[in-house]
Amino acid sequence: MEELIIYSIVLGVCATIVLYYIKSVQKSSRKVAAKIEKAKEEGLFEPVSLHPVIDLNTCIKSGACVKACPEKDILGILKGGGTLINASNCVGHGACFHACPVEAITLVIGTEKRGVDLPHVSEHYESNVEGIYIAGELGGMGLIKNSIEQGVMAVENIIKAGIPKGDNGYDLIIVGAGPAGIAATLTAKKNGLKFLTLEQDTLGGTVFTFPRSKIVMTSPVELPLYGKMRLYDTSKQELLDIWNQALASNGIQIQEQTKVEAILPHDGGFNVLTINGEAFWTKNVLLAIGRRGTPRKLGVPGEISEKVAYRLLEPEQIEGKNVLVVGGGDSAVEAAMLLGVQNNVTLSYRNEKLSRIKPKNRDNIMAAIENGQVHPRFNTNVVRITSEKVFLSGEGIDGELALDNDLVYIFAGGELPTEFLQKAGIEITKRFGYTMKKHAK
Repeated sequence: MEELIIYSIVLGVCATIVLYYIKSVQKSSRKVAAKIEKAKEEGLFEPVSLHPVIDLNTCIKSGACVKACPEKDILGILKGGGTLINASNCVGHGACFHACPVEAITLVIGTEKRGVDLPHVSEHYESNVEGIYIAGELGGMGLIKNSIEQGVMAVENIIKAGIPKGDNGYDLIIVGAGPAGIAATLTAKKNGLKFLTLEQDTLGGTVFTFPRSKIVMTSPVELPLYGKMRLYDTSKQELLDIWNQALASNGIQIQEQTKVEAILPHDGGFNVLTINGEAFWTKNVLLAIGRRGTPRKLGVPGEISEKVAYRLLEPEQIEGKNVLVVGGGDSAVEAAMLLGVQNNVTLSYRNEKLSRIKPKNRDNIMAAIENGQVHPRFNTNVVRITSEKVFLSGEGIDGELALDNDLVYIFAGGELPTEFLQKAGIEITKRFGYTMKKHAK
């Protein structure tokens, strides 16, 4: 009888624990389901670029992917396993992929409906043209950590493939001095290669064009000849300072303001031609140029004007101006908020709401709108730009709306340098739901 009582107590405790667990799971699932419905309403449920895909047959619902994601509410646990929530906010760092204990997550770019133009890149980062390699955002994997790792591995693979002996030209020319290009440069130096790094703008590439106050989100990564970079929330300038220190301490100089115009096969290698009329011969080329080298234009009268720009470098130096910011992505809203502190800022966006920005940016821009720092004009398009005005058309506007204007900042994305790549012989394919493989070291 005594044993029966003990068994009954134990069984009761176990039943209570199981019941509590089931109710907890159900409560959590309801919260995730509500978040998914909200994401669908706000247009954030569908992925726009690189994103995780979960194999529910393998997923054990550990929640490791949810905890690992620094962007928050990209993933959740719903009934049978992991699920996407705000997929449009995924920035492709792959933390969930690495955190999953049973490898139930793969990283995919594009969807069945939305294709993404990508150049051919092998698991060794070599394009379809032997001797031309690609690393970083151009190949589909953006973000600083990923780009740095790819820049390192690409150069290591070039070395493994073998570099022909000879004093003529360079062993490697690196095109682009963003995260992938800088990491590749340091790796080339570390391995004693004869190399040259060309950058069409200035050190840092795309990172340099961020507004000065913009926060760069990254995670720990090993930078060759420098060591571990443990940066989570840091300013652009702090990141650039590290890169400058790493390059300077190793006696490396980047040739800036040098845009590469063409890469042509020649004498068993390549002639790299610049827009300045220079020509360099090299055995190998690494393209680390990103996907948005050419800003997308609006194509409206007056756009070719000194007061129109496609990036914001010194927002703190702009004061007392009538400014129009065009766009609805993170870059646009961040620029609008920075400029709104000291200026009269209007944000023009062609859609009815801001649907593809990070949650933190959405909260901040809504606060800026409520405080009157930014004046939104949704469902509008720029019609023309004059020296003193900018004209908008759209919903609720009879004809054209004329706004006093001193400066226009356009953030309409960028265009893949298709012609440049094809001229070099690189194949470009539109990929639908393409799985990004973990490239070999």
